[in-house]
Amino acid sequence: MISRIFSVTQEHASFGLETLMTTLTTAPLAPVLSRLFEEADAASAETDAAVADLSHDEQVRLMRSKTGYADLYGRLKNAPLAVSRETGALLYMLARSCDARTIVEFGTSFGISTLHLAAALRDNGGGLLITTEFEPSKAARARKNLTIGGLIDLVEIREGDALQTLSGNLPETIDLLLLDGAKALYSEILSLVEAHLKPGALIVADNTDYCPDYLARMRSSANGYMSTPLAEDVELSMRLKPNEVTTLTAST
Repeated sequence: MISRIFSVTQEHASFGLETLMTTLTTAPLAPVLSRLFEEADAASAETDAAVADLSHDEQVRLMRSKTGYADLYGRLKNAPLAVSRETGALLYMLARSCDARTIVEFGTSFGISTLHLAAALRDNGGGLLITTEFEPSKAARARKNLTIGGLIDLVEIREGDALQTLSGNLPETIDLLLLDGAKALYSEILSLVEAHLKPGALIVADNTDYCPDYLARMRSSANGYMSTPLAEDVELSMRLKPNEVTTLTAST
């Protein structure tokens, strides 16, 4: 669902990718991603139809609700809710650039973002991606896609409510966190994993205009983060070292 991160065209974003020899751009993953993006493009009308009977205000209310989101995502259980091609590439590059070995993802859907992050782990030399999905049918489809893409060995899919699935048994340190599930839960999910985020860890959050409490938390250096918007509603944050928190707080 992350979108509008950059104003570059798809042609610019993909320039030169066909010449790269990475897990992302070669078989078996590349054809899987190509198929999934084509399916996501074709499903846009069906996705719109699933919420056509809801007013804009009601959709916003459900997005911001800590309980109503279950109804909204139940309606969208057959919708890919996929990241764009450009954002998938961005996630891959972020994970590669920070040499991520442990990643947590909130909101698997059909696994397009998961595939990009797992590809980065493979090219970084291995690691573990823990991803969690509320809708069982989506978790099953993601598992199939990861298996066909040759990356299932790097991924642990936790099915169910993320407030439970991420409440324990996490890696000692986490290099990157992707928040792309129920928007109203971002701050609560962050609290579950925060103690495991290493200094310098990256947090990417989508649709943050639906969770002002999360934005307020991330944009206060006193809370241990440096944060900036990448686009209209996408936030990129970095976990600070304790001494950096003191320095930044004193200078603001």
